[in-house]
Amino acid sequence: MTECNGCDCGQGLSRRRMLQGGFAIVAAGMVGGKSDELAAGRGLAASSKRIDAPLRGTVDIHAHYYPEAYLDLIAEDGKSFGAEYRMTDEGFYYKTPAGNGGPHPIKFINVALRIDDMDLQGTAVQAISLAPPMVYWGGSDLSHKLSTAWNDAASTAHQAYPTRIVGLLTLPMLYPDRAIDELHRASKLPGIRGVYMGTNINNHDLDDPLFEPIWTQIETMDLPVFLHPLQTIGGERLHSYYLHNLLGNPFDTAIAACRLIFGGVLDRHPRLQFSLAHGGGALPILIGRIDHGWQVRPETKHLPQAPSTYLHRFHYDTIVHSKEIIEFLIKEVGAERVMMGSDYCFDMGYERPVHFVEQINITSAERKMILGGTAAKLLRL
Repeated sequence: MTECNGCDCGQGLSRRRMLQGGFAIVAAGMVGGKSDELAAGRGLAASSKRIDAPLRGTVDIHAHYYPEAYLDLIAEDGKSFGAEYRMTDEGFYYKTPAGNGGPHPIKFINVALRIDDMDLQGTAVQAISLAPPMVYWGGSDLSHKLSTAWNDAASTAHQAYPTRIVGLLTLPMLYPDRAIDELHRASKLPGIRGVYMGTNINNHDLDDPLFEPIWTQIETMDLPVFLHPLQTIGGERLHSYYLHNLLGNPFDTAIAACRLIFGGVLDRHPRLQFSLAHGGGALPILIGRIDHGWQVRPETKHLPQAPSTYLHRFHYDTIVHSKEIIEFLIKEVGAERVMMGSDYCFDMGYERPVHFVEQINITSAERKMILGGTAAKLLRL
């Protein structure tokens, strides 16, 4: 994600000015309708990108969405936390205690433009999820309000496009009572198919006892959990060269998975299903080293079985940007544990996620599972 870093990137645009300026077809966040001016709000142009053939049954498990209601809360209720959101000619920006971002294109907000892009990609269904800065930074009331706003908007997007969009709900995780209440409420909304959260929760790792009652409820409700890097490790050392994303993201995913393994969350909750972004990050390639540590280090002896046996407790997306690495991952965990993802519509994702899967050396049955078969089962599509 491109960071704003507090720079002065231009004056904010009113919705009226945005419309007059030719931003797509509607004000930010509107759901529904078709655009006659797709090039104004999308990164894929029909004249320059072929339509990837597979469409029926393809599922994108990793696709981000910023609804207008969520961004408006950052702008309004977030002021007391030093947060802001603004629209400019070049896109929208946000600034929060959990990080800054922008400029981001309007197609992050506008669902009609998203559907057009999905058609170009050959993607039948997206499981939409929030992205940084998430909801954990604003105190109990704002964290809950941000979660509710996003969950309601995701359901609204599904109702506008019931065969194309499903949602992964988010929770105010630092406040377990509120999180459980929102879990029960939002899981009943049309189109909600799972839970989405950061690889850490405002620097609380996922094996923190604070989260134990939430894991219990999620397991009881049999909802899959998708983890995404957030507030990653590294600090100033990774500030340059976009290393906070290039290296921070995959290592934070590996840390989260290891905390779930060594922290006993997976043993205490054997029915919990976790999905890891970016092909599991650094976890698969380092699993031999992690297994060796389990054999020789006293700090890990409590684990009842080798860490590598837990690889099959996770699902993984395809966003690794390497044919050889995705083939290695499939060999390690099985094609049935891998699902297509795009990271829509960040520049670190895929413009053509279907095409990436098409060029992997696997059987047609394995390809079908990765393109959508496994995700359809996991999300109950």
